[in-house]
Amino acid sequence: MKKFGFLLFLFVFMVAFPKGADASSYSAKIYLDGTELNLSSKVKVENIKGTVMVPIRVISENLGYSVGWKKSTQTVTVKGNGTTVEMVIGDKTAKVNGQRAEMTRAPILRGGTTIVPIRFVSEQMGLNVKWDNQKKAVYLTTPTTVNPNPGEGNDNLSTVDGISFSENRLTVAATGTVKPELMKLSSPHRIVVDIPNAKFSESFRKNNDLNASLNGELSVTGHPDVKKVRYSIFKNNPSTVRIVIDLSKAKNYTLHGPKNGTGSFSVELNTSTEPAPAPGAGGKKLVVIDAGHGGRDPGTIGATKKKEKDFTLALALKVEKLLKKEKNIDVVMTRSDDTFIELKDRAKLANDLKADAFVSIHANSGPSSASGTETYWQRESSEELAKVLHKHMVEAMGIRDRGVKYGNFHVIRETKMPAVLLEVGFMSNKSDESKLFNPTVQNKLAEAIVDGLKEYLKVK
Repeated sequence: MKKFGFLLFLFVFMVAFPKGADASSYSAKIYLDGTELNLSSKVKVENIKGTVMVPIRVISENLGYSVGWKKSTQTVTVKGNGTTVEMVIGDKTAKVNGQRAEMTRAPILRGGTTIVPIRFVSEQMGLNVKWDNQKKAVYLTTPTTVNPNPGEGNDNLSTVDGISFSENRLTVAATGTVKPELMKLSSPHRIVVDIPNAKFSESFRKNNDLNASLNGELSVTGHPDVKKVRYSIFKNNPSTVRIVIDLSKAKNYTLHGPKNGTGSFSVELNTSTEPAPAPGAGGKKLVVIDAGHGGRDPGTIGATKKKEKDFTLALALKVEKLLKKEKNIDVVMTRSDDTFIELKDRAKLANDLKADAFVSIHANSGPSSASGTETYWQRESSEELAKVLHKHMVEAMGIRDRGVKYGNFHVIRETKMPAVLLEVGFMSNKSDESKLFNPTVQNKLAEAIVDGLKEYLKVK
């Protein structure tokens, strides 16, 4: 079906181009997934006796394929998606995975650039291609027609359970064996993360905005180097999840994890040429901050219709900002924007990272007269952390002390490190709610949480 679409395009493409007796060139623009590729002024799309030719290196490298050149034999080799294509300058016979294949016209070396027939490239590389004759533009798109249930019946596929971006770090929560493959591409600048033999989990598909072709994106704010994060099922055989970090400029990266080849991993965007250390490396303590609720889950609705999810995120971001200043503590967020994350994925992220402490931020609800701060723990190993944080929280909030209590909440039950759940105040109480959303009080609360963590972790 895919090839039929390409052949149909190519028929239209050939008709659209006027057939010169020898060759005619066009200052055509080339677009990849809607973004114009930054081509050299010398790069031209050519029509040679009815065969449309394009520069293979520009297109291939911008699509994430590796290109090799052997000068002695004038052979260009393109590798990607399990396919190896070998073409020789002046020879109409190519090799695809070792098998002979005929091209309509032999590759040509033009000004140091190898140009090849677009029909052949399209069929071998699996591109959707459209030619706009009026604009003299080639539009290349990665395939969007995918099996809506990739891997159905295959229980051996790993699953991607969550995708988040904060602290210049892409974090991917996954279940099963994962072997991420990363590529740094240009024109436009982006980092591509492929996860072969994987699919989106049911919870991910349910709780994220995926279209019928299983494409979606994550908006990113507060990070000028990153425009957005896109994700999709890139192909079906094998089922591969692709995540793309669209950049405003070139960035280096460091992959952390997955530990022992399973579970979550992160991609750190480096601010220098030095590899970024893994979270918690170098003797640092690692803290995971969890902003409760988010996305389609607003949490409790307050006395004046405010949403708990907005309070928890605001406070969590303030805590994150302060922890970033601590030289002996690293911080990872379960969410840094209005995103819904499953409870199990929050706990799994902290477990996979082997965090030293987990803090889940919430606000309470009850009768309008109910007021106060309370802190919950579920395992005995978490009780001391709860007591220390609660002491600082009560002082900062300045309302009734409702004590430290046992609570069987999922995120503090399923985590393996000391973990607490903070009920900072009551959204249902107008006075409490007013304090919860007061920026000055939030700053004091953030400082209290950081002071409590430093005291518990015994760091200066």
